[in-house]
Amino acid sequence: MKHQLPNLQYPHNALVGAISERTLEFHHGKHHQTYVNNLNSLIPGTKFEDASLEQIILNADGPIFNNGAQVWNHTFYFDTFSPNPKPSPEGDLLNAIEVSFGSFDEFMGKFTNAAVTLFGSGWAWLVVDADGKLAITQESNAGNPLRKGQKPLLTCDVWEHAYYLDYQNRRADYVQAFWKIVDWRIVENRFK
Repeated sequence: MKHQLPNLQYPHNALVGAISERTLEFHHGKHHQTYVNNLNSLIPGTKFEDASLEQIILNADGPIFNNGAQVWNHTFYFDTFSPNPKPSPEGDLLNAIEVSFGSFDEFMGKFTNAAVTLFGSGWAWLVVDADGKLAITQESNAGNPLRKGQKPLLTCDVWEHAYYLDYQNRRADYVQAFWKIVDWRIVENRFK
C-alpha cells in the first residue's frame, strides 16, 4: 500500500494569527510529506507493505514505526484545526473533562503544561485511557498513545518545526495560539 499525504481541510493561510502560511507550507508540505516518502521507501518487501498506519504504529519498530507514527500523528494534528473553530467542548466531552480535571480551564492549564514541559521533541495528548477516563500524556519523538491502548482525542505537536518559524524558541506562545484553532467539534466527534 502506498501512503499519501492527506490534503489539509483548509488553505495554508487559513490559520494565520496562530500558525502562519509559511509554517503550514513547511510543516505539512515538507515535513509531513517527508515522513510519507520515507515510509513508502521503507515498507516494500516487509510485513508492513500492505499495513495501515494503525497496524504500523501497533507492531513496527525503528524507522518504519517512526515514520508511520509521524504520518499518523501529523494527520491527526492537522485535522484538529479550523479557521472557524468551536472554541470549547460541550456535552459528554465537557462532562468528562470536568470529572477528570476539575474544569475546562484546569484541563487547558494541565495540557499546556504537558506541551511546554516536554523535554525535546514530541507530542502532548488528550486520551481516553484503558479505564475509559481522560488523561493527558506526553510522548517523545514519534510516540503515539495507540501503542498503549489509549484512544487519542487531541494532540499538540511540540517538535520545533511546528512552531519555530513563527515563535522561535517561545514554545509557550505557540501552545497558547494552538488553543485558538482547535475545533472542539472535531474532538467531540473523536470522543463519541
